[in-house]
Amino acid sequence: MDTIFALSSGSPPAAIAVIRISGPQAGGALRALAGKLPPPREAKLATLRDPATLGILDRALTLWFPGPGSATGEDLAEIHAHGGRAVVRAIESALSGIAGLRPALPGEFTRRALMNSRIDLAEAEGLADLLEAETEGQRRQALALAGGALSGKVAEWQEQLLMLSARVEAMLDFADESDVTADETEISLINNVIDEISTSWRHWLARPWSERLRDGLTVAIAGPPNAGKSTLLNAIATREAAIVSAQAGTTRDVIEVALALDGIPFRFADTAGLHGGTGDAIEAEGMRRAQAWIASADMLLWLGSPDDVPDHPHACRIAAQVDHMAIASGADLALSAQTGEGMAELHRWLVDRARTLLPREGEVAMNERHRAALQAAVDALDDQAAQPDPLLLAEHLRAARTAIDAITGQAGTEDMLDALFGRFCIGK
Repeated sequence: MDTIFALSSGSPPAAIAVIRISGPQAGGALRALAGKLPPPREAKLATLRDPATLGILDRALTLWFPGPGSATGEDLAEIHAHGGRAVVRAIESALSGIAGLRPALPGEFTRRALMNSRIDLAEAEGLADLLEAETEGQRRQALALAGGALSGKVAEWQEQLLMLSARVEAMLDFADESDVTADETEISLINNVIDEISTSWRHWLARPWSERLRDGLTVAIAGPPNAGKSTLLNAIATREAAIVSAQAGTTRDVIEVALALDGIPFRFADTAGLHGGTGDAIEAEGMRRAQAWIASADMLLWLGSPDDVPDHPHACRIAAQVDHMAIASGADLALSAQTGEGMAELHRWLVDRARTLLPREGEVAMNERHRAALQAAVDALDDQAAQPDPLLLAEHLRAARTAIDAITGQAGTEDMLDALFGRFCIGK
């Protein structure tokens, strides 16, 4: 395997530059630059020299982590040098001149940690989310995932399935032994445990999605033309995000604005005005997109007649423009984006409703890949449907184990791994 190196700290200039080297020649590379290896896991000051010219590169701290007890599971060295651009370039150039060393690819250090079982796939995804976290909620969720909160639960599920599989295999392999039963009572007991596991998994699938925390809750602002949708979007965003005009049909496409309210990420969408019939093909397409946004949004702010609100589980019927219009009967909130009246109440409604749709503090949420794997496991157990045949029961349990294994990467694919680690920076 190649030995890789990369700058693992922020781009220079900086106070300190951390350069990592991982692979079978990591020790030799550090020895070539520093003259000797420091004691394992002890930082030592050394004069770095270019092996080709013996010219001094820098005075830096060096660290040595012998494998497999390192972050990547293989020999790993670190150089903590001064963070100037010229210093970093000189050290990287010297490393490039050593045979068998090459610059790392994006996420390659973390990928090696996964391949060497230092972390599992769910933990690697948590680390990727942590690097991209922008809000406190995103940070907490990513840290929990990277710390193995989901992986620990998956390990429990794997153990449960293995124990059930062992009982079924015992019935198949040793049914003639006096101390192993293969009667209907034993199979019924196993099926009861399977039902309990399946119910538990359904509760996990019903939990809020991690994508809502990572990408933001989607909010559609919808209603008929000239209802004040664009004005409301601008008021929420506190900037001129959308064009406001008295002319009907000004908004013909979806205008999205991402922002955070009380640390919660949102994506608001000002949609085209909805009305019956139009000969304008562009306006018709705008209304089609508006309907699609309403159907997929986590929340709906409806500025039309309360009686016309689309069927949506999290809709707020808003009586807008109350500074010069009467409040419609049946509205949930009355406000004026122009004067600010009612905007605090809308802010509170959005945040309160968002908290019911996001993972609670300390609650681990699954992403789309996790949910798909868990759903496949649920389907495998549902297919057994109190299966009386031990052979078929064993097969359904095997299929469920395979699906569960995919959550932590024991049944992953190369394409999925390439996509994941491509999100990482070079030195991670």
